[in-house]
Amino acid sequence: MTANLDQLRRCHFAVDLGAARTRVYVKGAGLIVDQPSVAAVNTRTGALMAVGEFAEQMTGRTPSYIKTVRPVSGGTVVDIEMAQRMLRHLIGEKTRRVLRRKPRLRAAACTPHDADPLARRATVETLVGLGARRVELVDTLIAAAVGCGLPVERAEATMIMVCGAAATQVAVLSLGSIVTAERIGVGGEAVDNAIVQHLRHQHELMLPSQSVRPLQLALSGNGLTPHGPATTEIHGRDVATGLARSVQVDTAAVRNAIQTPLTAVLDGIGKVLRDCPPDLVADLADRGIMMVGGTALLPGFDQMLRQATGMPVHIAERPDVCAVQGLGAMLDGKVEPLVLDPAAG
Repeated sequence: MTANLDQLRRCHFAVDLGAARTRVYVKGAGLIVDQPSVAAVNTRTGALMAVGEFAEQMTGRTPSYIKTVRPVSGGTVVDIEMAQRMLRHLIGEKTRRVLRRKPRLRAAACTPHDADPLARRATVETLVGLGARRVELVDTLIAAAVGCGLPVERAEATMIMVCGAAATQVAVLSLGSIVTAERIGVGGEAVDNAIVQHLRHQHELMLPSQSVRPLQLALSGNGLTPHGPATTEIHGRDVATGLARSVQVDTAAVRNAIQTPLTAVLDGIGKVLRDCPPDLVADLADRGIMMVGGTALLPGFDQMLRQATGMPVHIAERPDVCAVQGLGAMLDGKVEPLVLDPAAG
């Protein structure tokens, strides 16, 4: 992190390409894009019909020749050309014209902690296609820690948990670097799928993909805690007849269905703590875990972690945008590099 800070300050814009949402930060303008990572394409002509919120609303509601695609999966660009087209439309012609005037346009981007060279290259090529002459890559864990105000550069342990749509990343940071980290392939999508599968098997009900998030319906009230409503009415389509139907769902059963994917997250936290030096674990007993990412807002998730680990658990003020805010802070020079005192001669 220390080595890249000078390079990051020269960057003109930063991009956080997530599986669920894409965010763009422009130096001097702030966060200008926060939209779903979705594009709608006309398969007959190849034309781009919509991007972002509008494209997400079209999911599952289009004629056969219009297809909605997600060019980013698990924090990795899987379709470079479509990702470039999506970003161009999201950023807008006016902002792109301003960026093109920069003599040597530089960009920064987040990458997952365990991203392989191909995934990193795909991110670089996506931004080079937008006109960037140089692209700096920053680990999502460090960017998110900076964005939520953790003292990353100090010689003390901080633990961060990035709860994304496709995966959850957990790490212990100290002196601006990652001491130990773990990526768990369970995120918000896995939780949603657990609810969808439960309703399909227990109630023979199929939920519409976009009309409502099944998560918000099933976990209204106090979420994962047993103090929420005992039952919830959910509307969907009958698996056998195809007709619309409403059912009363036992929220306790839904909570049990969600526990299975979330158990993997607890296992990942345990592994990170076991691999961490004892002195740093002692720091964490007081400071606890900072949760960021969209899935951190899952009702009751923080309480579940608190009970399982016995550590304090905090949710960042704006958990969904911490990573891009961290990149923005680095671009704006708000993060000071660690300066060591000269050794006494």
